[in-house]
Amino acid sequence: MNAKAFRARVRHWWEKEIRPLLVLALVMFAVRSSLADWNDVPSGSMRPTILEGDRIFINKLAYDLKVPFTTWHVAEWSNPQRGDIVVFFSPHDGQRLVKRVIGLPGDTIELRNNTLVINGEPVTYQPIAEQLLQYIPAAERAGRAFATEKLPGQTHAVAGKPAAPAMRTFAPIHVPAGEYFMLGDNRDDSFDSRFWGTVKREKIVGRATAVVLSLDKNNHWLPRWKRAFSSLNAE
Repeated sequence: MNAKAFRARVRHWWEKEIRPLLVLALVMFAVRSSLADWNDVPSGSMRPTILEGDRIFINKLAYDLKVPFTTWHVAEWSNPQRGDIVVFFSPHDGQRLVKRVIGLPGDTIELRNNTLVINGEPVTYQPIAEQLLQYIPAAERAGRAFATEKLPGQTHAVAGKPAAPAMRTFAPIHVPAGEYFMLGDNRDDSFDSRFWGTVKREKIVGRATAVVLSLDKNNHWLPRWKRAFSSLNAE
């Protein structure tokens, strides 16, 4: 094959095969960056709401529109609400985390022996429904406490491990303007705002709304089919 024929073949492959694939890949990555994404959950800090092995859907248009591949906001039409499960970049090390919004800008947040106090008012706790624990084996429930926590406007599940060392009490913390206080639902096993402070609004990636796929690490990573496409919206 002479040089001219070789260049013609390379040009053909570039124009007909490679360039369209690159454009498609760029569009797909831009969509993931700005519109919707998914996040694998490796830890149990949001148990029993989110389990290890869950892949959750992130609505990146829930609050704003960002420039692809950046955290720059083009437009904002909403803000995170108390009780939302959000994905954000940790102020501690920049890693993407999944936690629940507990404190809004201007709030005062306090914890008294694992009882949450918002603006001076303790929230109420009730026994948890058995169906909310259906994916947690009985052996893993031993030594743990579960309840439902009633935030203003919604109720969701929380967990604790009374025998484990944990930060169950802290003095009132004022949430600055434009920032949010995050907690994991698994209160005694979550690295959250108790340790690294509040999260700036621009660091929030989007709202987690559903479990897309769930793999059970304790059962050879087989799918938990009933969790697929299940909503994360609290009551």
